[in-house]
Amino acid sequence: MSGHSKWSSIKHKKGAADAKRGKLFSKLSRAIIVAAKEGGPDPDSNINLANAIERARAVSMPKDNIERAIARGAGADANSEAYDSVTYEGYGASGAALIVEALTDNRNRTAADVRFAFGKYGGSLGTPGSVAWMFERKGVVTVPLTAADEDTITLTAAEGGAEDVRADGDMWLITSEPHDLGTLRSALEEAGIPIESADLSLLPKTQVEVDADQARTLLRLVDALEESDDVQDVYFNFDIPDAVLADA
Repeated sequence: MSGHSKWSSIKHKKGAADAKRGKLFSKLSRAIIVAAKEGGPDPDSNINLANAIERARAVSMPKDNIERAIARGAGADANSEAYDSVTYEGYGASGAALIVEALTDNRNRTAADVRFAFGKYGGSLGTPGSVAWMFERKGVVTVPLTAADEDTITLTAAEGGAEDVRADGDMWLITSEPHDLGTLRSALEEAGIPIESADLSLLPKTQVEVDADQARTLLRLVDALEESDDVQDVYFNFDIPDAVLADA
């Protein structure tokens, strides 16, 4: 969980820069399109769509953009795109494991981008299943540490179906089974507890310790992967040293 919260902080800073370039909005639109296509246009009955919309709102994506993406996914837009979900697994410095999730309309292009990034930073692609067993899918909610005391946050989260609540840095990190994420988020919102983020994530079962130089190389690999318009998320099992985090 530590690595997750640290990287969330870095990605929050990166998100603002990405949004200026229009990259982040494009990726979020693609996620909304696919979620609406696969589960329907109603976020109340489509948890993946609800999560995609929340991610878009968190970076102030315009409402019109969100609605257009939903319409495209639902087939109401004549120019509706067709995207495939693809997952890549690989290794970086010190044997750190990485999983790359992408949405693409050209598998060959995406595979080439991912392979190039791994090769450039001393990594290598693995076969399907080679590192997936090191991760587990969870619902992850982050709440500012100052939003509630431990008893309040723990009780409210438990009522919403949370599995674990812990303080990490300046955030409460709350985890649940994927199907309980919507209920958990609703319980916190109804209690008036502000949510920083709520999303489905792949969390490492254990973390690999790396030194500062290795961490910087691995983070450059993650950055390179996320530069691809097709890549939605990159998950990894290495811990980020505080010294590296301070420079991020």
